[in-house]
Amino acid sequence: MINFNEVMETNAMIEQENLDVRTITLGISLLDCIDSNLEELNRKIYEKITKTAEKLVSTGVEIEKDFGIPVVNKRISITPAALVGSAACKTKEDFVEIAKTLDRAAKTVGVNFIGGFSALVSKGMTKADRLLIESIPEALAVTERVCSSINVGSTKTGINMDAVKLLGEIVKDTAEHTKEKDSLGCAKLVIFCNAPDDNPFMAGAFHGVTEADAIINVGVSGPGVVKKALEKARGKDFETLCETIKKTAFKITRVGQLVAKEASKRMNIPFGIVDLSLAPTPAVGDSVAEILQEIGLEYPGAPGTTAALALLNDQVKKGGVMASSYVGGLSGAFIPVSEDQGMIDAVQAGCLTLEKLEAMTCVCSVGLDMIAIPGATSAATISGIIADEMAIGMINQKTTAVRLIPVIGKKVGDIVEFGGLLGYAPVMPVNEFSCEAFVNRGGRIPVPIHSFKN
Repeated sequence: MINFNEVMETNAMIEQENLDVRTITLGISLLDCIDSNLEELNRKIYEKITKTAEKLVSTGVEIEKDFGIPVVNKRISITPAALVGSAACKTKEDFVEIAKTLDRAAKTVGVNFIGGFSALVSKGMTKADRLLIESIPEALAVTERVCSSINVGSTKTGINMDAVKLLGEIVKDTAEHTKEKDSLGCAKLVIFCNAPDDNPFMAGAFHGVTEADAIINVGVSGPGVVKKALEKARGKDFETLCETIKKTAFKITRVGQLVAKEASKRMNIPFGIVDLSLAPTPAVGDSVAEILQEIGLEYPGAPGTTAALALLNDQVKKGGVMASSYVGGLSGAFIPVSEDQGMIDAVQAGCLTLEKLEAMTCVCSVGLDMIAIPGATSAATISGIIADEMAIGMINQKTTAVRLIPVIGKKVGDIVEFGGLLGYAPVMPVNEFSCEAFVNRGGRIPVPIHSFKN
């Protein structure tokens, strides 16, 4: 039972320290919608989503009202669309029609994002996989709520470099298709290694094929709470620091567990996982960078940053798993640039570079996230950056991802406004030496030796 003191403590976290349930994400399997007729497929998809999710938004609003816990977003994830559309889609335009259907369904039920316009191609691409990938630039340009993710590598399969090369071109094309909105389409496209099946956070959420017909996953975030707790541990040793983070993460996860269980009961849909991720927003006091500064860094990017982030990520996970039997998704610390004011400040101060961010992704929850780069950056360079990040995930047996935004018409130092939770970002420099011959080799990078565990 939660006692009175815990209730008061939680209220303070919500009112003063930006604690919130970032998202209730309803995962929906669309495998039973598969049909060889495209029109029939779209009808089934629309009906399945709107029927299953009809009470999602109202349930989130009711929980927020009844418990006083902010539930910021209500979202949907679906079975990777490349699988769902494989029988009906003969052209990339057919997949664009599916994206439009997903967007229409999301609008009908009132969610702000729907994830799962996705393909899993870590070992190879089917014809449907390739068609979906080729449809992404147009699909993200003509929809508002659809998010796309492609898994191109894993510790068990290696890295599909043919897909990596293609996606460098797709990222550029997506930027061109949405250049009137500062290439915003790229903010809805994530490229993964070791993508989890139960991630509730956008833009990378999809409903894995191992999941039930429908599932409730909750993502809870509280970087401001952790930062506030660490203020009381200034000058203390690492043991005290770790205990403070761990205990705070425990309390935050308990809030997520409560909301997840309540949403599951009210919607009569099974509870999946709680994802405890310190996901920042542009709001003052809601920054992972500020946590790193509280640990002892002048700015993120200073010597010691990777060690501090490793410590933070590990203690967050340890606290989370003690608070819920079902912790999953990405769980840990996110380090997006545009969504974290402290990260933006570090870039503008000249402390944080793309290369240092890459080093930090070895120990964070995701990867190179929401980073604006010059619009003139070549597709091959983008593919090379993707390959580097996939290699980190593959070798270290962890999830890594890339969400780069080559902003057409912008150069290093320009500021790009994305708005809302996506914030704004300074355009960061990219190493301009060529990797084209490497990217053009084709084929796969094989699995590491330590992957052979049966």
